[in-house]
Amino acid sequence: MKKDKFKIEQYHLNSRLIVGTGKYKSFKQTADAIKASGADMVTVAVRRVNILDKKKPVLMDYINPKKIIYLPNTAGCFNSNDALRTLRLAREIGGWKLVKLEVLGDKKTLYPNMIETLKSTNILVKEGFKVMVYCSDDPIMAKKLEDAGASAIMPLASPIGSGLGIRNKLNLSIIIKNSKVPVIVDAGIGTASDATIAMELGCDGVLVNTAIAKAKNPILMASSMKEAVVAGRKSFLAGRIKLNNFASASSPDDGLI
Repeated sequence: MKKDKFKIEQYHLNSRLIVGTGKYKSFKQTADAIKASGADMVTVAVRRVNILDKKKPVLMDYINPKKIIYLPNTAGCFNSNDALRTLRLAREIGGWKLVKLEVLGDKKTLYPNMIETLKSTNILVKEGFKVMVYCSDDPIMAKKLEDAGASAIMPLASPIGSGLGIRNKLNLSIIIKNSKVPVIVDAGIGTASDATIAMELGCDGVLVNTAIAKAKNPILMASSMKEAVVAGRKSFLAGRIKLNNFASASSPDDGLI
């Protein structure tokens, strides 16, 4: 396992679990959950970061960006122009070039608008950004994003915040097989078993926010997700047995009395 490295662009990560920073009751709870998760990278919604009111606490007071990799994202953006403006602002504020792009299609489903997403990816890559892209579980569109220069493909498992888990294993498997960049399941993870399944399919990582932040015990759930991702990765590397429609005896026939 020590040789099993996880790298996104220039970053070498110890954990294959990425966590969000939204929906928690407080910044302290956010920090405690991140610590319990063992995550090296956290997503931060640029449009929701307090940069004006100096009297209010800021995320950086609780999560040190020198120890945890901040991944600015475009949560809440519904068109390419807003997403581009948001990430350009992030670069100006903190110098961030590794970013997470998500361009949503509508407020009801929060599914990605793949036309606007691909358009934005092309522009951002040309501007020197390293783009991790939230996308649908469409293998064709995922490949187009990779061809456009995406640093990581982040297909949804199910709608954002739904907790429905992985709804289409086949499509995810095709995306993983076709991709030469990291594939990270993003959105829809509800519990630890969902994270394990994603890793067993061969995903390089899992991004979890709501399932941890809105759990009855976020700290315990964060720890659970940490262990689930590790277990799923080990299971994938070990290689599962072949599926069989008939029984196969656990003990050999040799030496039967």
